[in-house]
Amino acid sequence: MKYARLTKEQLEELHVEFINFLATQSITADEWSDIKANKPDVAEEEIDIFSDLVWEKVLDNAQYLEHFSKDQIHLFELKDNEMLLIAIKINNEDIDVTTQAGYDWLRDNLLNDEVVFYNASKAYSDDKNLDKFTLIQKGASITKGQLFNYFAKLVED
Repeated sequence: MKYARLTKEQLEELHVEFINFLATQSITADEWSDIKANKPDVAEEEIDIFSDLVWEKVLDNAQYLEHFSKDQIHLFELKDNEMLLIAIKINNEDIDVTTQAGYDWLRDNLLNDEVVFYNASKAYSDDKNLDKFTLIQKGASITKGQLFNYFAKLVED
């Protein structure tokens, strides 16, 4: 398996897609019930393959990632050949941007000397979707990019 198995909840949410996936492999509902009961290792393998297909599509379509930690925000724009990063570092131990109060402080103090901005870009490795997935595994979330675009304009000006 290349990525991670979908959770039971995710599989339930993608129930129709999973049925279609099984159908593309000519596996009927009765055959799937038999496989689950008598060949659990084969059932697990099918779920793993389906999970990778879902992840591949999600990662292909991801355009932005965000990762928040206590004193840093990492905002990524996922371009075709590279990822762009805007990083915001808060040099004040009392501020935790993962809380509403800390985030509000940041919003109100963007020009404060304790707030430092960094820009970077990085080419993907041979497997750009795996690069994206690694960031997600480390806690990043796929977003629509509002924060990235907001800070990109701020950094430009």
